[in-house]
Amino acid sequence: MNWLLVIVGGMAGAPLRYLTDRIVQARHDSGFPWGTFTVNVVGCLILGLLTGAVAAGAVSSDVQLLLGTGLCGALTTYSTFSYETLRLAEGGARFYAVANALGSVVAGLGAALGGVAVAEALWP
Repeated sequence: MNWLLVIVGGMAGAPLRYLTDRIVQARHDSGFPWGTFTVNVVGCLILGLLTGAVAAGAVSSDVQLLLGTGLCGALTTYSTFSYETLRLAEGGARFYAVANALGSVVAGLGAALGGVAVAEALWP
């Protein structure tokens, strides 16, 4: 049953990543990969919230598999982040490359910590 939860979550996360990336990127006239940045930070927020909820006993491990492993696993993308950062650096947009690398790590960690903090406030 666990593998089915992961598959269902992944089936939702992959198209959500694609659509979010296209919608966000279409709104920005820049070489910075805002779409990938957005899905990765949102995924970190969801995973932080979910982790806090599981730790508090408010959410089952089945939900963690569905949303954490499945949805967030397919929604977020380290490989695309890495590729886009490398492409920026090789294309001469070194500032964007560094901003993407540092900004993604800082914003991702901040979103995960924020999600845990929200969960702790909701389920003490």
